[in-house]
Amino acid sequence: MAKHRPWLTRTKPPFEAAAPTPTMTQEKTMQTAKSPWPAEAAAKHDELKFRRLMAVLPAAAYTCDAEGLITYFNQRAAEVWGRAPKLNDPVDRFCGSFKLFAPDGSPIRHDRCWMALALQENQEYNGREIVVERPDGERRTVLAHANPFRDERGNLTGAVNVLVDITDRKRAEDALREADRRKDEFLGILAHELRNPLAPLRNALEILKLDASKPSTLEQVRAMMERQLEQMVRLVDDLMDTSRIATGKLALRKERIELAAVLQSAVEEVRPLIERHRHELALSFPPRPIHLNGDFTRLAQVFSNLLTNAAKYMEPGGRIQLSAEGQGRDVVVKVRDAGTGISAGMLDKIFEPFVQADHSLERTHGGLGIGLSLVRKLAEMHGGSVKAYSDGPGHGSEFTVRLPVLDESSPREIQAGGKPGSTRAASRYRILVVDGNRDAAMRLAALLKVMGHETRTAHDGLAAMTLAEEFGPDVALLDLGLPRLSGYATARMIRERAWGRAMWLIALVESEDPRHLAEAEFNLRMVKPVDPTALEHLLAGIDRNVS
Repeated sequence: MAKHRPWLTRTKPPFEAAAPTPTMTQEKTMQTAKSPWPAEAAAKHDELKFRRLMAVLPAAAYTCDAEGLITYFNQRAAEVWGRAPKLNDPVDRFCGSFKLFAPDGSPIRHDRCWMALALQENQEYNGREIVVERPDGERRTVLAHANPFRDERGNLTGAVNVLVDITDRKRAEDALREADRRKDEFLGILAHELRNPLAPLRNALEILKLDASKPSTLEQVRAMMERQLEQMVRLVDDLMDTSRIATGKLALRKERIELAAVLQSAVEEVRPLIERHRHELALSFPPRPIHLNGDFTRLAQVFSNLLTNAAKYMEPGGRIQLSAEGQGRDVVVKVRDAGTGISAGMLDKIFEPFVQADHSLERTHGGLGIGLSLVRKLAEMHGGSVKAYSDGPGHGSEFTVRLPVLDESSPREIQAGGKPGSTRAASRYRILVVDGNRDAAMRLAALLKVMGHETRTAHDGLAAMTLAEEFGPDVALLDLGLPRLSGYATARMIRERAWGRAMWLIALVESEDPRHLAEAEFNLRMVKPVDPTALEHLLAGIDRNVS
């Protein structure tokens, strides 16, 4: 038995919805059949051709008689409406949806929809936007093309309405508008945040010009300049990290690390801010060590960002709780505060780039609105996740980070690289710094000397080769864009020498592109400008890998 389709049920002329779509043989029979009423046969033939067209039309379509009763609809119309209306039923006059809305969200009566207006005013309405609400609550935005039918005398007999679903296009347009709005807002915030430290730095220089003889003055100015510089570096680092993640150029240097050490590192970084706001910090860690396969620096960044938010968005003298506990094969770290809280509608959105839960607070305390976005991305890059919880504004918030625990039965992973250089156990090295920028090379060499290392500098690839053979460094930091001989070529030539095969080669790169390691057999890479703490941690990691 043929399947019953309610939108093809017979109804009164001029469109008999019950007639199935005719085959070509049936149409030919209709054309050749002798009929005592040639005009009626021709009309029947035209109607069947129309039905056939509506059935294959890649859009929702339906017809009404002159009174607005639905006489036909195709399957796509039922999909748009979310239901199959009854034919010739006054309940479904003009449209198969019970709820209609204008683009601005205001409700539209059925007798004022585009199909109704086409019938009432006997004129065409093409490309008119309208929002249809389905029974399940989902709304679809469509372009209506309502056109009246007239008989040979010009009398109105009905109308057809073709609905083109543009919901996905509208959502994309809304997303683009929102992204554009966020971009404009972000640029304004960025300009403000980068400008903020400049005024104190300029004032500090003026103070040094006028009065640089007093040790107390020098110490105050130095401390102030250091704070402002740290703020600018943090902003720029966040921007660079966001760009690297978006372009897939942020690579993790994973190793076996202990969670407690990561959390302690994050706490120490944020402690000055916590103490400045007179907050209480409560720590709760598992009694037994928990190990992860992760990037120590990046995971510390995850938790320092969460602790920074907790400290910033809470009245002075508040309480922050940092806890960790094992749950099966995962560890769950929670950061709880008694601060401003988060509205229910923002709990998911706050992890999107450049979204700020409270603009007034964000402007008061500073920030670009990308810290939580970085937290989510870095957690996901470690195979984990992050979620936010809050009972609403004024009730504090809780951020939960879930990370997989290291499977101790699997082979231990060491830092990227693979060719340990010096076999000595001490952490002091002979280091060759090669950078085409003489000032940059000098600053980096001076920093390494303060750390206790012995250094030499070169400013092009050929000079680096000569000096490396004479100096015999344990570690070489190579800028990739060297004159006379590129950093890649210099590294390859070093590897070809017997004295260079065990040397640690560290590429100084503009971005964290993992391709830098594959080329020329670099052991590690560092993004310029080099962060002193990261450099010290990296050099200490050489000993860990050797041991």
